[in-house]
Amino acid sequence: MIRERAYPVEPWHVREIRLDMDVLAQSESVFALSNGHVGLRGNLDEGEPHGLPGTYLNSFYELRPLPYAEAGFGFPESGQTIVNVTNGKLIRLLVDDEPLDVRYGELLFHERILDLRAGTLHRELHWRSPAGREVKVRSTRLVSFTQRAVAAINYEVEAVDGPIRLILQSELVANETLPAQSRDPRVAAVLESPLQAEEELTTDDGGLLIHRTKVSGLRVAAAMAHDLHGPERTTIESEGYEDWVRTTIGCVLKPGQTLRVVKYLTYGWSSRRSLPALRDQVGAGLAAARLDGWDGLRRAQREYLDEFWDAADVRVEGDPEVQQAVRFGLFHVLQAGARAERRPIPAKGLTGPGYDGHAFWDTEMFVLPVLTYTQPSAVRDALYWRHTTLAQAHERARTLNLKGAAFPWRTIEGPESSAYWPAGTAAFHIAADIADALRRYLLVTGDDALEQEIGLELLVETARLWRTLGHHDRNGQFHIDGVTGPDEYTAVKNDNIYTNLMAQRNLLTAADCAMRLRDQAADLGVTEEEAAAWRDAANAMHVPYDEDLDVHEQVEGFTRLQEWDFEHTPPEKYPLLLHYPYFDLYRKQVVKQADLVLAMHWRGDAFTGEQKLRNFLYYERRTVRDSSLSACTQAVMAAEVGHPELGHRYLREAALMDLHDLNENTRDGVHMASLAGAWIALVAGFGGLRDHDGTLSFSPRLSSRLSRLEFSLQWRSMHLRVDVRPHQTTYSLRHAGPDAVLDLRHHGEAIQVTRDRPVTVPVPPAHASGPPPEQPLARAPLLHLPENDS
Repeated sequence: MIRERAYPVEPWHVREIRLDMDVLAQSESVFALSNGHVGLRGNLDEGEPHGLPGTYLNSFYELRPLPYAEAGFGFPESGQTIVNVTNGKLIRLLVDDEPLDVRYGELLFHERILDLRAGTLHRELHWRSPAGREVKVRSTRLVSFTQRAVAAINYEVEAVDGPIRLILQSELVANETLPAQSRDPRVAAVLESPLQAEEELTTDDGGLLIHRTKVSGLRVAAAMAHDLHGPERTTIESEGYEDWVRTTIGCVLKPGQTLRVVKYLTYGWSSRRSLPALRDQVGAGLAAARLDGWDGLRRAQREYLDEFWDAADVRVEGDPEVQQAVRFGLFHVLQAGARAERRPIPAKGLTGPGYDGHAFWDTEMFVLPVLTYTQPSAVRDALYWRHTTLAQAHERARTLNLKGAAFPWRTIEGPESSAYWPAGTAAFHIAADIADALRRYLLVTGDDALEQEIGLELLVETARLWRTLGHHDRNGQFHIDGVTGPDEYTAVKNDNIYTNLMAQRNLLTAADCAMRLRDQAADLGVTEEEAAAWRDAANAMHVPYDEDLDVHEQVEGFTRLQEWDFEHTPPEKYPLLLHYPYFDLYRKQVVKQADLVLAMHWRGDAFTGEQKLRNFLYYERRTVRDSSLSACTQAVMAAEVGHPELGHRYLREAALMDLHDLNENTRDGVHMASLAGAWIALVAGFGGLRDHDGTLSFSPRLSSRLSRLEFSLQWRSMHLRVDVRPHQTTYSLRHAGPDAVLDLRHHGEAIQVTRDRPVTVPVPPAHASGPPPEQPLARAPLLHLPENDS
């Protein structure tokens, strides 16, 4: 775990003030740069030491066998794993005849800064070699938001105490040796040297490598070129082999002199394009990068981020750590989706190999809600990606003897890649999650073209799934049996409330859309009778309720299950899935992550306020948060039901998940959903944002630790700014036309905001909420709070 305050608290930077080898892999994830297409882990320039080398291209994967002790009909036979592609970050430096390696000699100074406004990773070091020669190195790295295939490094070396001979080796390296990531020898064999060489080419100032995966047959090209600024007698030459190209630069520096090298990198991959086409693509990318030059790339990066932060920034007063963390989270969420361009947003983005690089339902229910209100173009692309996988979802549904589309629980390119069948086969809620992300995007943007081009079809095919997956009982109620909801500790059960309520909205949204777009719906074979059947199923949806306890049941019969013995579960036995059999977990009242509580957030219109409070108290005592997806939702609902101080603790847990490595697995990549969850906890929790019925609604109320919360949302062509203080809230419009009007609700009352007339309204006093909710033993959110708090 990263020690608390490992990074000084600064509003716009994540700064590492010393190099800690014990958490090197974690810092590589934190300092990763990406644009949604290319991802570079924050490895040191010289490549070693490293925790986990990593360079990734969105959706570039290798096929691997899925292990089963005993296979069954319909089980996926192969999975997909993201591949560490050609590493272009490497810049090795020899000072006289000694390689710069921070493990040797003396590291006099070392600092790295992730600049959230500039979109760069800056590094400075002062090193004394074992022979006593000193150099200062400054490097700045970026992955371009404006040129999706381009990354660049500005690398400077300064002689300090005497003339030195420098040899700089800039490299492209494929098939790097990686630490073992799988205990399955079949998988390890597939991922060992997964790239087959097809072409290498060198030029005076760089070169390229083209490779192809052995099984999936994907082709990747990587190219580099260099601009030099150094003494007159600086030399440069390149050499190449199958798996590496090296450009060597040499010079002699006098004290105070500097060698500056700008390294340009471009990447491209395809499953269809020819080798010459990819060669030309990366060559063109280099030409475009050099046309702008380092200064142009850096200026464009800053301009892109200035526009993003103007629309997306969240201002927090009262908790500086949360202020830093929510911006860090927004930056990584943007990096994951900005230029994904009809490819998925993985659970780890492109920051590490965790979860094999797969996208889950996390994308639709955590990441896309944030991007919908802050960067809707990225959501449009993510929805188009889901639509491109529709044929595979149809095939999966047919395999399961269902109609419509059965989308995968985890995937890269479209097919189900999970060998864990209770989730991979039974977690059907992903269909409704996709439909809800689409519904929200259309609501916020008014993108009629997307609705007609792909939206209607996605809604129709997911509605057809629910109509055949569920059934009416003899009393007319509609049930969805044998499914797994978000809580994987309660698997393959009947009538999961989250699934049922999300499916209900899916069915109603599809019926409404089909009747508005009758001609297009008819082309998909939708009749009025089918749309009516969807409405009938939605209106008759069963929602389990325990009349004796006066709470909703997460699944039918949940409240009669045996209680988990929390008293005799020691802290070191968490997460439970690593220490107890699923058979035991499935039969007990223990919740991995918010499930019914998640339903109360996204389908809050289906519950009364009193029900929400009773449900929250009941499930709070049984939720162990063995998933990083849970804390933000518990923060939202704690704030809504009158426990803002508890909500603040959950907010901090979600926001600091990776900066403090709370789950001790940040080395595999950052937790994209939890980072998005920091925004959700603030904006939906303390800002009270809801959009259930198509109208923006806010019920803001701060915790005692927050003195101000200010955030922006995009709504159609307007930017709404919400400024929440302890006793009042101001709503104002920016970037709106002179006649722009926005109708919204504040604590249930209708208000109207225009560009020229901000509205300030009081925040009503909170109602008494009773005693603090209880958590399972040793599972309370006991995260460190600022020094002036208890």
